[in-house]
Formats: sequence, structure tokens, C-alpha cells
Amino acid sequence: MTCIPAAFRGLIATAAGAVLCATAALAQDKVKVGVFPISSSLPFFLARDRGYFKDLDIEPEITILMGGPPNVAAMMTNQIEVSAVLVTLEGLNADVKKPGVAMFVAMHSQNAAYKMEQFVVRSGLAEKVKSLADLKGLKLMSAPGPANLNTAKGILAKVGLKDGDYTIDQLDMGQHVNAMKAGTFDAGYTLEPSATIMRDLGVATTIEAGVIAKYILGSPDADAYAAGCAFTSAFIAKRPDVAARFAQAWTKAIDYIRANPADARKYLTKNTLTPDNLVDTVPMLGYIMTKDMSDKQLGYLQAFADFGHDIGVVPEKIDVKQNLKSF
Repeated sequence: MTCIPAAFRGLIATAAGAVLCATAALAQDKVKVGVFPISSSLPFFLARDRGYFKDLDIEPEITILMGGPPNVAAMMTNQIEVSAVLVTLEGLNADVKKPGVAMFVAMHSQNAAYKMEQFVVRSGLAEKVKSLADLKGLKLMSAPGPANLNTAKGILAKVGLKDGDYTIDQLDMGQHVNAMKAGTFDAGYTLEPSATIMRDLGVATTIEAGVIAKYILGSPDADAYAAGCAFTSAFIAKRPDVAARFAQAWTKAIDYIRANPADARKYLTKNTLTPDNLVDTVPMLGYIMTKDMSDKQLGYLQAFADFGHDIGVVPEKIDVKQNLKSF
């Protein structure tokens, strides 16, 4: 038996420990994630910051992508494997062009209770504009992307406003608050947390929120699944175990949000444009894994997809179940 001098035993132990640490570091599977820094991305921020990804040996590599089109482009070219929040109609449009490129594993409900999309009007016009129909003749801004723009137009059509009754231009979400502050636009179709920030600053007020549920799905309480978390089919096929673990972390984040909504909101600070003093008032969404969706909820998703076809964003009528993946 070889006798190891005591002087070398510590060095050997240290070297062994270093090897173990290096092995542990290598075990972290990197996943390329596109992140749209709005409140809809809360499950991602929470899973990352609370260590859920790390606990499952996943290291997200983040690319900030402002809106649906950049996320879609990155998925189609394999620059990202996951879109932490992808506009549903943009994803379905991409799936028609490249089948299976965006497979939704989780959806985010928006309605009168789970506020996200809403029409706002700058404060100087608040007395004049009391309803969506009052937007006639005004200059409007919209959240970016064909889905947001055409959804806004579709909702305005429901209240009797057609093209030419107003002007509307897409604007990057990071500019919405300042645009209202500067008076560049009279009103607009915006997202959270921008709407909450506008109200706090006194530069704009909300005319109506939850407009997709009310005007498109027919009830203010309907689940408007206008965005969700999507994986590329290539990611699922090539690294199924990693994809399953990523989804597991996302599920854990949703469970935490449901059980601890007040604390969960805190993960919006520093991850979105939400100021610390407003984090407790930013609306939450109805987060759900696609595997847990009821037939009624799937019906709402199908109805929204059909609307997307009607307004020309989704080029073909599709069965949304083909674009969902359960983990």
C-alpha cells in the first residue's frame, strides 16, 4: 500500500475539491432566453432570482428583445431557445411560416382583473375622452409589433372606429411613458407596467383595461391569452431533459406567484421599468402552464387565435393545440 505523506494530503484534497467544483460548474446547462422586460415576464425573473433555474442546473443566457417580432426572429434563426414572453399571435404567425418554431408551454391570462393591455389618454384630454369611441380624431400610439397594432385596431373597430377615424403608430415600450409626458400622442394602447407608471406621474389615465377579453372574447372576465412562454421545437427535440427542467422551474415560479403575490411583485423591480414605489400596485396576470389549461381556457385561446386570423396577423386558421407543449 502506498503511503501518502501528510504534507501532500491537503493538496490532494484541495485538488479533488477543485475538480468537483469544476464538474458542478460544467453541469449547468446554458439556455438562450429572449426576455421582453415587462410584467408579463415575471415568472422568468422570479425563477432566475430565487434560484429555481440554478437548482435544476440551468443557466439562462439572456438577450433583451423588445416585443414580439424580435423574439420571433430570434427563435426562427435559433438565436434563442426560449422566449420568456412571446406575443401569442406573433408566435402563431411564426408557426404557420415555420411549423413548430414556437411551442407555448405556459400562457398568461389578461382581463379586467389580470390587467396588462389597456388604452390610456394623456391627462390634458382626460375630461374629453371617457370611452374608446371618444378616441376618434386623435393621434394614438401602440405597443410594438403587428399583433399589438392590429389588435388595437380590431378593438377600436368593435366600438365603431375605422381606419381614418384616428392615426396610430407603433412605439417601443420603453418610450411610452416619455411620449405621454411630452404630449407626442393624445392616447394609446399600452402595456404594464407603463400604464401604472403613467398614472403615478399624472401624465395619463386609463380609459379601459382588459379590452381583449371584453371586446374580442365577449366578457371582461374571459381569459385573454395574449402572451406566454414558448420553446423552439429544436430546443425540445435536441435537449428534451433541459427543456423539461426549464419548464419545471417555470412551474415552480407560477406556484410561488399564486401563493405569494405580494412578495412575487418585488421581482419586477430592477427587472422591468417598474419603480420601487409602484411595485405593490402593478397588476398581476393569470399565469398557467399549458398542461393545466381547462377546455374552457383552451376555447378562449382558440377564439383569440381565430381573431388573429380575422385581422390578418395569423395567415391561416389553426388548431392552437398543435402549438402547445405540455411538460
